[in-house]
Amino acid sequence: MQKRYLLAPGPTQIPPEVLLKMAEPMVHHRNPMFETVVEDVRAGLKFLFGTRNEVLIFASSGTGAMEGAVTNMLSPGDRAIVVRSGKFGERWAEICEAYGVITINIDIPWGDRLDPSAVEAALKANPDAKAVYMQATETSTGTLFPSKEIAAIVKNYPGTLMVVDGITGVGVLPLPMDEWGIDILIGGSQKALMLPPGLAFAGVSDKAWEQSKTSKIPKFYFNWAGERENLKKNQTNFTPAISLITGLRESLRLLKEEGLENVYRRSEMLAKATREGAMAIGLEIFSKNPSPAVTAICAPEGIDGQAIYKTLWKKYGVTGAGGQDFLKGRIFRLATLGYADKYDVITAVAAIEFTLNDLGYAFGLGTGVAAAVNCLKDL
Repeated sequence: MQKRYLLAPGPTQIPPEVLLKMAEPMVHHRNPMFETVVEDVRAGLKFLFGTRNEVLIFASSGTGAMEGAVTNMLSPGDRAIVVRSGKFGERWAEICEAYGVITINIDIPWGDRLDPSAVEAALKANPDAKAVYMQATETSTGTLFPSKEIAAIVKNYPGTLMVVDGITGVGVLPLPMDEWGIDILIGGSQKALMLPPGLAFAGVSDKAWEQSKTSKIPKFYFNWAGERENLKKNQTNFTPAISLITGLRESLRLLKEEGLENVYRRSEMLAKATREGAMAIGLEIFSKNPSPAVTAICAPEGIDGQAIYKTLWKKYGVTGAGGQDFLKGRIFRLATLGYADKYDVITAVAAIEFTLNDLGYAFGLGTGVAAAVNCLKDL
């Protein structure tokens, strides 16, 4: 028998309390019982996103909400600034291009820091840009981006929206929409919200709602205006993912019970311990500005990163993720968001040590675990 540990950057582990809620008998989505669930979820999402506005809920992956952030806000021929520094930054550009939006791409080497001045320069050169699209954290590289600083820059451009993919950021680090001036914040259920995949979220500012009135891209399922009107009545525009939303109410309750500041501190300390454990055995962290959500670790010279990822999973029961695109074989990734604790990190670092020892990498066994434990003694 082998115990399994899920430390991938999505899907993530699900608390037993949430699993039990999702296992409750099915109810009809137009029933007053479910309307009470939606009412509680609306309040919880506003709290988590840091906004007084509605946070829209869709039965889709997070990419569905990303697509809606283009189709509900822009028109063919509009210009948008896109930060591309990984697979998911590239996705913003691909969605824009699919709908005839002209992209001004800010290409940053994968894993590098994003200097806010690059966005400022792009806005000065393209003051007619209707939106800036970026990630809070780039999952493919484990990199944190300066959302707060860039939002402060975008505020100076009344005709430009600040749009943030927070799918691996919401519930991991502070992203208070109203305080920072984020116009659209995207989330997904399968990350720090500790649910199965299947729900996407979009917080939308007053400024974004006003701009949406001029959008000429056709839309049907991802019709944000229609969704907002139904949500105000504790309803959804179409048949919702009832069990997931029922579980979401419990996830939001758990996050509020722990306290967001404590959640953010836990995520940061777990990520730091993962990094320290890896570096203690001579491994390099890929990102120059690491994310508290997911850690990308460089494979040692002469060892295939995919072999590390596969051995972790097959032999030691730890599911992480490999590298994407040209990083395949060069890095492996471990996530510490959502329902993760210090014992998950200690287990993961120990599994890395076992794996590298199997693959012939020379280091002092136990060194990484000791470094991780030292980081976590106050958590």
